[in-house]
Amino acid sequence: MGRFTLIFLITLFFSGQVIAKPTPLNETEKLASVGKVWGFLKYYHPNVAKGKFNWDEQLFTILARTEKTDSKEELSQVLIDWIGSLGEIKPCKSCQKATSTARFNKNFDLSWIQDNRLFSKQLSDKLRFIEQNRFQGKQYYVTTAKGIAKEQNVIIQNEPEYPNFRWKDKNLRLLALFRYWNTVEYFFPYKYQMDILWNDVLTQMLPKFLLPESELNYHLAMLELVVHINDSHAGLSTDTLNEYFGNKYIPVIHRIIDNKAVIVRPFNDSLARLNDLKIGDVISKVNGQKVIDVFEERKNYIQGSNKAAKLAFAWNKIFNGSTDSVTLELLRNGKPITKKIGRYPFDVFNYERPTKKKYKIRNNTIGYVNMGEVTQEDVSQMMDSLRNTKAIIFDIRNYPKGTLYRIANYLNSSPKEFVKIIVPDLGYPGRFKWTKTLKCGGNGKKHYKGKVILLVNSQTISHAEFTTMAFQTYDNVMTIGSQTCAADGNVSPIGFVGGFKTGISGTGIFYPDGTKTQRVGVKIDVTTKPTIAGIREGRDEVLEKALDLLKD
Repeated sequence: MGRFTLIFLITLFFSGQVIAKPTPLNETEKLASVGKVWGFLKYYHPNVAKGKFNWDEQLFTILARTEKTDSKEELSQVLIDWIGSLGEIKPCKSCQKATSTARFNKNFDLSWIQDNRLFSKQLSDKLRFIEQNRFQGKQYYVTTAKGIAKEQNVIIQNEPEYPNFRWKDKNLRLLALFRYWNTVEYFFPYKYQMDILWNDVLTQMLPKFLLPESELNYHLAMLELVVHINDSHAGLSTDTLNEYFGNKYIPVIHRIIDNKAVIVRPFNDSLARLNDLKIGDVISKVNGQKVIDVFEERKNYIQGSNKAAKLAFAWNKIFNGSTDSVTLELLRNGKPITKKIGRYPFDVFNYERPTKKKYKIRNNTIGYVNMGEVTQEDVSQMMDSLRNTKAIIFDIRNYPKGTLYRIANYLNSSPKEFVKIIVPDLGYPGRFKWTKTLKCGGNGKKHYKGKVILLVNSQTISHAEFTTMAFQTYDNVMTIGSQTCAADGNVSPIGFVGGFKTGISGTGIFYPDGTKTQRVGVKIDVTTKPTIAGIREGRDEVLEKALDLLKD
């Protein structure tokens, strides 16, 4: 060691100065930091949020600048210089004012700004200053739809699709990830309910977007990212994914009960007979593998707010394939059978969903309404004809046709609150605000006096759940069935780079007392599920339970 160096170090020691070592960052930490800052500036920085920059190109530029940075200090300085190039930020007086609107803050989390393991104090201070003086005008990249709650779910806008996108383009893959992640981060009302923290999802998914081994791996990464938000509204379909899971189907519809697939009806009668498949057949294995094991292997690629919803959405993920046949092991009348079953393109089935009568009266005393068939024009005549029944069973194991308010007018003599809604606060992205509690019923019509029973299951999703909540305000009501699909609120469409489409539940729906419905489903009074025996015998056990309770 030289004399000068020794004297210099001794001087530093006695003067109290310490030379800090640079804090190293790995590739995932660095890219996650860039993606978060890029998304934050997109919605918070006054010059960016108004659309003054080509923000995608800005991402590509900053990715190139940060590529060779190895430490927190180097990365922070590049980001500080970048922020400085975006222009002056004027103090925002309105940002400091207390708001009279009730806020929902369970999704709000900007704590990452203060992570001193990733950011220098100077960078954290700059980001916090931007938050405190955030953009308050008309957002360029997002707006909100207009509807019954005045301001509704977020609508993404002004995002180029890049129709000529090629999966090997690393910058566009990262753009796809960062766009989607930040949309969910700031505008998904149910982020706080996810199984995995959204910050952790970013670090888990980054390597899969950064280094996919093939085009298929990239598409699977997009699908897995979407499934991570645990939302039955959030699906993704691409030609590549469809080819992977298989575009050929067995000719029957199944339902998973007790970890086995039970045939409930055919897609095509002739092909079902040709393959000797019958309603009530219990399929235990597919190509030698247990049905439930196939589901478990693929559940990361199956959308759904809860397991019941995932099992319902697994209809094309278990028996599909690219080959013309599949080997099934099934049980019929207690006897095991192994047979090769044909698989076909879906359009070969010429399948039409079976329709039922819109409404009827059973035994001259009980009304039955198929909510999936009744239109708004039917309501007046229907309710008049059912007025003198002792009970009405509303079957909501389907998707209603927007009739809830008209029917509710016949159920409630006065308006009753049935939902509270949260919508995105574009003036403070990540926060949500409560809207006026919605009411239904009570327009002066002579209201119904009998009992009401609602039937629900995993087919009850979105507007069907919304309808159920409205009808549950009736004084003499009971809900029977099993856990619903648990995705309520208007859908916000989201586009991935390349034109691939998905969506999220864009508004938060709660009961008036604040009880959540997302991932949980609507409130159920009597839980009843179909059984294998019931399906084999052609019985509707949920409807039977309702009729039995009415006898009592």
